Amino acid sequence: MNIDVSAIFQIAGIGIITAMIHTVLKQMGKEDMAHWVTLIGFVVVLFMVIRLLNDLFTEIKTIFLFQ
Repeated sequence: MNIDVSAIFQIAGIGIITAMIHTVLKQMGKEDMAHWVTLIGFVVVLFMVIRLLNDLFTEIKTIFLFQ
């Protein structure tokens, strides 16, 4: 079984970059834009997690259903 650690680092990197951009925008007084950046970062990470869960369920299906 192959464990892909790079996906964890990608998610962490997106989180760190999103947090930095959010902080900068909030300090500039653009809180509405900061919230949008956070929401977009969350959606990107959510799609990455959904893709990884799809891969996991496919692997589980092939193991237990022998397809």
